[in-house]
Amino acid sequence: MLTVSEKAKCTKVKMKKDSFVTYLSLSIFKMRAKGFRRHPKPHDGVSTAEVLPRHTAARFAAGMSAPAKPAAPRGCDSPAPSPPARVQRGARAQPESERPRSDMPRAGPITALPLTGRTHTHPLHRPASTQRSPAHSDFISFLPPLFPIASAGPSSSPALCQAVAAGAVPALPPVATMSYAALLALRGRRLLGAAARPPRWSRWRSVGCEPPAGAAVRIGCASGFWGDTAAAVPQLLYGGKLDFLVFDYLSEITMSLLTAAKARSPVLGYTPDFVSTAMAPYIKDIHRKGVRVISNAGGINPLACAAALQEVAKKADVDLKIAVVAGDDLMSEKENLKGAGITDLESGKQFPENIHSINVYLGARPISRALDLGADIVVTGRCVDSGIVLGPLIHSFGWNRDDYDLLAAGSLAGHLIECGAQCTGGIFTDWHAVPDWHNIGFPIVECSSEGDFILSKPPDTGGLVSFGTVAEQLVYELGNPQRYLLPDVTCDFSQVSITEIPGFDGGAVKVCGAKGLPPSTFYKVNATYLDGFRATAVCPVGGPKAVQKAKRTAESILQRTRLIFSKLGYEDYSAVNIQVLGSEDTYGPHARRSIDGGPREAVLWLAVHHKQREAVEIFSKEIAPAGTGMAPGLTGIVGGRPRVSPVLKPFFFCYPKSNVQINLFLNGQHVEIFEDDLVFTSDEVVSFDLPKISSELKDLPSGPHTYRLEDLAYTRSGDKGNSANIGVIARHPLYYPYLKKTLTAQALENYFQHLLEHEKPEEALVTRYELPGIHGLNFVLKNSLGGGGVASLRSDPQGKALGQMLLDFQIKNVPDLKSLIE
Repeated sequence: MLTVSEKAKCTKVKMKKDSFVTYLSLSIFKMRAKGFRRHPKPHDGVSTAEVLPRHTAARFAAGMSAPAKPAAPRGCDSPAPSPPARVQRGARAQPESERPRSDMPRAGPITALPLTGRTHTHPLHRPASTQRSPAHSDFISFLPPLFPIASAGPSSSPALCQAVAAGAVPALPPVATMSYAALLALRGRRLLGAAARPPRWSRWRSVGCEPPAGAAVRIGCASGFWGDTAAAVPQLLYGGKLDFLVFDYLSEITMSLLTAAKARSPVLGYTPDFVSTAMAPYIKDIHRKGVRVISNAGGINPLACAAALQEVAKKADVDLKIAVVAGDDLMSEKENLKGAGITDLESGKQFPENIHSINVYLGARPISRALDLGADIVVTGRCVDSGIVLGPLIHSFGWNRDDYDLLAAGSLAGHLIECGAQCTGGIFTDWHAVPDWHNIGFPIVECSSEGDFILSKPPDTGGLVSFGTVAEQLVYELGNPQRYLLPDVTCDFSQVSITEIPGFDGGAVKVCGAKGLPPSTFYKVNATYLDGFRATAVCPVGGPKAVQKAKRTAESILQRTRLIFSKLGYEDYSAVNIQVLGSEDTYGPHARRSIDGGPREAVLWLAVHHKQREAVEIFSKEIAPAGTGMAPGLTGIVGGRPRVSPVLKPFFFCYPKSNVQINLFLNGQHVEIFEDDLVFTSDEVVSFDLPKISSELKDLPSGPHTYRLEDLAYTRSGDKGNSANIGVIARHPLYYPYLKKTLTAQALENYFQHLLEHEKPEEALVTRYELPGIHGLNFVLKNSLGGGGVASLRSDPQGKALGQMLLDFQIKNVPDLKSLIE
């Protein structure tokens, strides 16, 4: 017999249940009016397109974000749009740090009716702090499910995780695959908005949910360097359907500039554009959309960057968890390093005295850990560029430290998009084929848990994603493709394949084939040291014999300043560089000499380096007098009087990982010391034999034809310190043997002899590597940049034009290659 109070309680519960069922019926009616129908039974035989609303059916039929189902690509193991099978981790026990961080019990077997198309789930899982109360769970637990799916109680979150992981719970239609309890948790009509979004596996990882088979993570890169366009953020944020938005700002040159900035003020040393231009205008929408942000904008002062970002969030009235990864700064170890016998990795020089900065290239694991802790934004100092992409992938998919192939694939995804628009048509060899530079699309990678990924760009943007644009970026700033050293993995990119996928707005490619090996026990470190001062004068010169006038002007300025130096007791310049832009000085012996006295317009480039600032200031003041006392036609000084700046040269060395302490901060508070596991590392040197000319290359048919390299290949060049690399990719596989036969290391050393600086006679400065996966070659040119970065006095200190210069290389005595592919 029920008491009065118990009867009242039952009546109240029944009223709540009746009200909810009434509300739910109305919701289902509205959803069906929008195009939903009941969930099909197994024997119905209807397709996804018949079940889903018209505006989502096409996207689900494609399985990715494509407007139509692409054809199966060549060169990869599986069709690009198909949900990939879940990666098998084997029978090995997971390390403690890799296990899911949720101790909630797993539910038993769950059954649900099948639905074809891409698997989605719903954001029902919450951290323990936001779970419904027991009383609420008791109320909703007895509500009957619409279909035989797990009833929702206190363990509904892990139960649905398990169902999703098994592929049992499809995404749509949401009413047909969820219980009343699940609908109540999602608050009715909000369900429609959630179902249309890509899955947020990254959020669920932090509460112990493993991503299901076929889950994909979408990452967009909005910056390739400090000073990139502000147009990238809104383009990716509103059109990219992103899980993560990343920004890469740092290079060796940028670190030198930020070091100088912090020397002026302790609150500087980070890239302010990230805070004021990239984040401040969009921080509310970033928070609303749940997009998580990772950036190395912290430079040499990441805590100051995070503090500035916190002020922006406070003014916008948004609650964001901002994490900082610190520990890359080794300046506190400067004195210990001086006596450790450290030498430069490239030159072999001893550790310098005038050290200004010492920064470790950290890896992706600390970023992943910060995301595990719930960070919405992660700010780092110096880390490897690809780490800002690999970190979110490790966090999302739970890749272990010995999943080397997966880590290499994630690193490749980061390597391809870290420079922003450079992989979507920027600086492409066939620049004339790339539309709408003013609205060039920035890259997006959609990565699977198996490591394969699709690279594309937002719809309705300019640029181009093709085999050529992406292959060029693959070889950018690359050394040995079989041993690309990173903190988390040693990568082998030599067999990577890139396959174009039809049906994507602006193009898309599938990338696969990266392999990995254990990483080293050492970090790479970039130190900068003061090595004097520099200034550069840039002066346009017009009229007949402009080149000769420019050269004589430069020589006269140097002669005058040297006379002044001798009277004041200063030493001579440490280095000078005279170039006349427009006369093809940089081409050396390959320059095309014009008749009739050469061009009538030219630009004088005069750069000097001296140990004393005062001497360089004298040089700076003696440029303007040339406008009245030297050659006619000198029209001005670009940028005004040359600015005197310090020369901060790079110094690279290796440092034990065990000696580096990485600290994680969250909203300004230190939360933990990141403990790296060095079990899965190795310093064993793996030898790779350089390829030799095979007999089949010697037997290649010859002919009377000559081609410029541009007719047969794409090229791209980049820099690392004082070395440059030039990648060459065949436009067709049939051209590749002829490129291998003709473009030897010695051939390129002869071609660029005028730019190479030999420290020893007969020293070979060019090394060639092969990338048969993309039918490519990679050449590394040592001592080719005049010091590189801010230390170089050349007009091209980063070797950006070397690949373009090589396009005129002659491929001689070959048959009619064009006819072979027609």
